[in-house]
Amino acid sequence: MKINPIIPIWLMAVICVGIVLLKRKGTWPYIRQIMIAVLLFVINLRIMVPSGKYTVQKQEMNEYVLFVIDDTISMLAEDYNGSDTRLSGVQNDCKYIMDSLPGARFAAVSFNNTASVLSPFTDNTEYVSNVIEAMYPIESLYARGTSINVPKDMMYNMLQDVKNKKGADTAVFFISDGEVNDGSKIDSFADLAKYVGGGAVLGYGSTSGGNMHIKTYDGTVEEIMDTSDYPYKPAVSRINEDNLEKIAADLGIKYINCNNGCDVDDVIDDIIENAEVKEESVDVESEAMADTYYWLLIPLVILLGFEAVMLIKNR
Repeated sequence: MKINPIIPIWLMAVICVGIVLLKRKGTWPYIRQIMIAVLLFVINLRIMVPSGKYTVQKQEMNEYVLFVIDDTISMLAEDYNGSDTRLSGVQNDCKYIMDSLPGARFAAVSFNNTASVLSPFTDNTEYVSNVIEAMYPIESLYARGTSINVPKDMMYNMLQDVKNKKGADTAVFFISDGEVNDGSKIDSFADLAKYVGGGAVLGYGSTSGGNMHIKTYDGTVEEIMDTSDYPYKPAVSRINEDNLEKIAADLGIKYINCNNGCDVDDVIDDIIENAEVKEESVDVESEAMADTYYWLLIPLVILLGFEAVMLIKNR
């Protein structure tokens, strides 16, 4: 319950006290006068109460979905859908996947120099969406080059944990531009395949490539330069689909190029088809508030009407 006064409470209190002090002759007329003052004061408080409960259908899906997201500087390349950053495309597509799988549990891992768990498995999609939205690569000063082997061990631990504790496979969305520039060779991801129950490798970037700009610690934006030769030139990042297709083959899932739109509906349909879905009705307390003052208007109008009739009669 809450109040939302129409006019300041102190002002209405002064008015009501003034009404009461103007004492009329006769006991009953004075009682009616007091009742009118009290009704005016309470009506002005505008007391509001919760409008009640409503029933919603809640869906719970026995499905675990792991986002593994490349968070290296190359994901800032501005060749997604023309001129946007690859990372912006990733954020939009992850949200679409979550919206398409209501009731599933999601987790997110990012990787650059190291792998980090952004979110453990949870059905709070708003939280997962927020942490993915907040992702941003580390500055070039601290970056040590790109290797897409970095998240493998963390993926293995998380996938194995779901299998052992929940008895379920996990749908995996491995998201990257496939670029490797630290001299490393791609490890085999085949030993993870037995824990993977769907998903896809999603590739971002173009063969022509894109330049990159990054925010520095002081809030300015600078262009990433290629310092391998002098004079320096703007660095260009290009997608490496061979690497992404290899990871997809190792994991036993599809590879999809998402740089100009991400058609994952078939993948989502497969996940839903293989999941155990439960629906139940849940009573939810409404956050909306309902006014109650109009109920008090009825006796106030009756009293004022009676007073008007008595005034006319006495005259």
